[in-house]
Amino acid sequence: MDIREMRASLGDTQSEFANRYQIPFRTVQNWEAGVRKPPVYLVNLLESRIRSDLANRRTAVLPRYDPKKGDLPRRRDYRGAMAWLRAVQDCVGPSFVFALDEALMCQGAFGGRSDEFIVWGYGEADTSRFNGVALLGRQVSPCNVQERDGLLYTDWNRTVADALANESILDMQGITEALSRYYYTHGESFQGIFVVPEYQERFAELAAEAAAYYG
Repeated sequence: MDIREMRASLGDTQSEFANRYQIPFRTVQNWEAGVRKPPVYLVNLLESRIRSDLANRRTAVLPRYDPKKGDLPRRRDYRGAMAWLRAVQDCVGPSFVFALDEALMCQGAFGGRSDEFIVWGYGEADTSRFNGVALLGRQVSPCNVQERDGLLYTDWNRTVADALANESILDMQGITEALSRYYYTHGESFQGIFVVPEYQERFAELAAEAAAYYG
């Protein structure tokens, strides 16, 4: 893949791609315009990182409040998580796929927090016109998407994978609480959850924490 193809595979703009991999924006522009050619070793390194990020859906940073952007409905203004998520969907559009904590809310595995600000998901770039939207990607495989009452959300396996990939910037309370409920409602077992090899050791630690959460 060339640089443009790599960026397109992620669904990033040139600016997003530059920020994700800490490359000067002008350098990305020059590479894609053919003004300059990146070293072969760098192309290979980027391609490896991108394949990993496509599989693991890592995001770079949490969104910060921007007064120029619109505000999503506030969680504390709604009695239930689903009512709040439907209000959010009215803003971001029906094709938006909720991820991480919001996916857990759709699954009924996590109630959320009254001061919720971040909304995780997969959707088009224009959804970032709202404060708090943290995109993991533009698209996610349909086999990892479920639907409830008109809301689209990631299934357990995609949700767990996304949580482990983004643990460094994610509050893990939601996934720990949800995994604990899963454990006790599935006969004290995590059967049915599949984790890629690189995260199996960390998942074992998280699973132990979850099993003891309500214990």
